[in-house]
Amino acid sequence: MAFSRYLFAASGLAFAAAPPAFAQDDASVIIVTGTGLEETPATPAYDAQVIEREELKSVSSGRIEDALSSVAGFQQFRRSDSRSANASAQGATLRALGGNATSRALVLLDGVPMSDPFFGYVPYSALAPERLEQVRITRGGGSGPFGAGALAGTIELDSAGIDALDGFSGHLLANDRGETEASATAATRLGSGFVVASGRWDRGEGFYTTPVADRVPASARASFDGWSAQIRGVVPVSGDVELQVRGLAFRDERTLRFEGADSSIEGQDASLRLVGRGAWQFDAIAYIQARNFTNRVISSTRFVPVLDQRNTPSTGIGGKIEVRPPVGGGHVLRVGVDYRRSDGELYENAISSFTGAIRARRNAGGTNTDLGIFVEDDWTLGALVLTAGARLDRWTIRDGFYSERDAGGLLLSASTYPDRSGWDASFRGGILFRASEAVALRAAAYSGLRLPTLNELYRPFVVFPVVTEANAALENERLEGFEAGIDITPVPNVTLSLTGFDNRVKNAIANVTIGTNLRQRRNLDAIHARGIEAAARATFGQFSINTSAAWTDAESQGTGFAAALDGNRPAQTPRFAGGVTLAYRPAENWLFSATVRHTGAQFEDDLETNVLPSATTLAAYAQVPVTKRIAIVLRGENLLDETIVTRNQGGSIDLGVPRTVWAGVKIGL
Repeated sequence: MAFSRYLFAASGLAFAAAPPAFAQDDASVIIVTGTGLEETPATPAYDAQVIEREELKSVSSGRIEDALSSVAGFQQFRRSDSRSANASAQGATLRALGGNATSRALVLLDGVPMSDPFFGYVPYSALAPERLEQVRITRGGGSGPFGAGALAGTIELDSAGIDALDGFSGHLLANDRGETEASATAATRLGSGFVVASGRWDRGEGFYTTPVADRVPASARASFDGWSAQIRGVVPVSGDVELQVRGLAFRDERTLRFEGADSSIEGQDASLRLVGRGAWQFDAIAYIQARNFTNRVISSTRFVPVLDQRNTPSTGIGGKIEVRPPVGGGHVLRVGVDYRRSDGELYENAISSFTGAIRARRNAGGTNTDLGIFVEDDWTLGALVLTAGARLDRWTIRDGFYSERDAGGLLLSASTYPDRSGWDASFRGGILFRASEAVALRAAAYSGLRLPTLNELYRPFVVFPVVTEANAALENERLEGFEAGIDITPVPNVTLSLTGFDNRVKNAIANVTIGTNLRQRRNLDAIHARGIEAAARATFGQFSINTSAAWTDAESQGTGFAAALDGNRPAQTPRFAGGVTLAYRPAENWLFSATVRHTGAQFEDDLETNVLPSATTLAAYAQVPVTKRIAIVLRGENLLDETIVTRNQGGSIDLGVPRTVWAGVKIGL
């Protein structure tokens, strides 16, 4: 964990740089924000929804993935949250453009990509909602200035600043199964800057994901034990330039289905960000990430270990520089470059289910890089805003290898794969027309790029009894799409939004069935998704309503080996998803809310043989203050105890969270 010590030591450098708190007159006060540059005028031209801090803090499960699910169209590969899912299956995608477990949406925390360098999953358990100010989810929109990987859209998480976190805050809750959730944050001003330190620990025995009728003596609860700690400092460098430093460390351990089926993730991240808000605005970010993953697979017939993925170290290094020169004339010009390097290796042991001895040792890995250059211009002409941008990516896939040795170290097979590289151009553009104070019309078209992850290229995996092979020959995914929408504000505090879209991912990577209990990652011709997204938000005095819905017609398009999949719905993608939250705030710091969410039926697999039935859940949240800074909190998940099927693989079924009730105390309102 030496990396972790260096990470937090680097954070301390920013605090030491903070100027002393001298008495200042109003003219000399330096204000730091801890945020990036402001959104550009054309940002509303793309279909985006914002989740505000109050909504993030009142999620019934306390999990960030649950908060993201309030925006219809967001999905992970499976319906499980980060307490009862294998982390490698927890990607993020939008607009039913899924089909495997990786992320087709780019998740950013304060401008830094959060996806695992090897797998592409998002470490949701390390992203505590109470640390955030807001989340902006842009569905579609292409890569543009965000970086390669923003294929289905971008999810931008912004950390809360000193105004929201000043002093001490935290919460401690327990549920009806004896599980606990504890969080604490301490924030203080240092001169003209500030520092925030926070930690969170979630633990519990979990619930049985296996249905009662299918349980055996080896069946285990989905236990979890995870912690994360973050320190963040913001200091002024000059009157209009600020330095932001962030360090994040986390570890999460889980058990799934059977005793001994243990997995873990851990990571240490560090980032530096320099933001200038003068005439020449700029945003410069540099980051480094060290991650690891382990996983033990238990036979579902003999209930003994058959695979030990004992070590998967990976590293992500990258950065971004964006400059906005003062061009004037109603223009906001963005010019920049970004870079990301991902490298990692898999070390695993295949184990005999009869003797318990190691029968093979496997090692695989490689390196992916992407260097992007982008330019984008927003031009405001009265009520009309035009935007257009272009991006050029230089990508490489190199150093790929796979080897297998017997228990004694004798080499059984070894493969090295040819290095590949290329240039890819992508574009995006849009128009926003404010027809009146109440009506805005928008339209956009875009393209994007995603490289296959190291996991997809080189790591086979087993969800017993199904084996999924890797494929080192996978090609890059390419998105082409367009959309049009309308935003209406008929009266103050009421907003309505409607968007129609047509998105197509060429060379979409999917887990394709090639034999009995055998799949391989392959490029389909495309995944084509067309649909409608709607959202409404209204506040009437002490009452508010927030609703979101998405209907998507998605299909796989395939020829040759994938001809059998042509016209099939991609795995794990519902046709309809939506939800509504009603909230009542009778007085300051009081809150009562209820959320109903519906997810339509999905297919487990590419051949549409196993169905995940639709599910409708009810959740609730209550906050009752007892002093100005302390409140009693009650939370309820799946209060109607709906049966949520999260996996149905050849009749082997996993279930999602049952009815769960939480109670506890919250400090700092």
